Amino acid sequence: MNFLVIGHSVVDKIYDGNRLQIKPGGIFYTVVSLKSFLENGEKLFVCTTVDETNYNLFSFIYDYVETDYLKFVPCIPIVNLRLKTETEREEVYENVTESIEMDISNLNRFDGILINMITGFDISIKQIQQLRKNFNGLIYFDVHTLSRGLDENMNRNFRPIPEFGKWAESIDILQTNEFELKTLNLKSNETDIIEELFKYGIKQIIVTKADRGSNLYFTEQGKVKLIKCKAVQIESINKVGCGDVFGATYFYYYIKNKNANNALLIANTAAGICTKYFKEKDFFNLKEDVREQLNKN
Repeated sequence: MNFLVIGHSVVDKIYDGNRLQIKPGGIFYTVVSLKSFLENGEKLFVCTTVDETNYNLFSFIYDYVETDYLKFVPCIPIVNLRLKTETEREEVYENVTESIEMDISNLNRFDGILINMITGFDISIKQIQQLRKNFNGLIYFDVHTLSRGLDENMNRNFRPIPEFGKWAESIDILQTNEFELKTLNLKSNETDIIEELFKYGIKQIIVTKADRGSNLYFTEQGKVKLIKCKAVQIESINKVGCGDVFGATYFYYYIKNKNANNALLIANTAAGICTKYFKEKDFFNLKEDVREQLNKN
């Protein structure tokens, strides 16, 4: 099987109290998670941008994936993250970049495409429409920072996403958290927002809820159905990237087995497990750690 991941690579500067950490960020968490799950013969292609100054942050994983779509640019975004609560953070950007250029020929060699809107500028409406037009498989879309505007001080704050319906028409599975969900249309509660989104042809909508697990919505005979999954109780030390880990895991296992219940359980488990990781290379153990956790249940 072949998988394609699209999204910006960024440098995360994480301010947590008096501590500053500089880490690989952006699509990195999606890539390293997917890579850990791959079986023999499966390939992961990464469509992203990197720069020479910071490539060393990513090389230990990017050197071992398919780089047909990887492009070097003068500089990549730097995201200053100030952790505010258990579930949200303040984001201030440096080096905002343009959409990623990519070749859209031969897309049907992929079993699935995962788009993670790391910066919100990763691809444009026109690009996702072209992807949909030229690709017959599953498109998984993580709203992420598309939900945030950019002000004159480079702050990223939530705001209604302009013309989100045009994005939605090209998406099979949509991932959003509770805060991002409210930027997708003008409805006020989760159920109403979800019902409105299904009108665009989306097949599944996943709402992640941090330590309260996640909700998976789908339609059956014209009615909206819901699967709830509890979070794994883990003593966490780091929650940056856990939504990306969730998305990568669900994407992989749903494409492999087409079992939404099973994929949701594994994704919730992976998102919980990764919050106990401190070093980036800990993610190489994700598949085995998830297996061990599931065997305990």
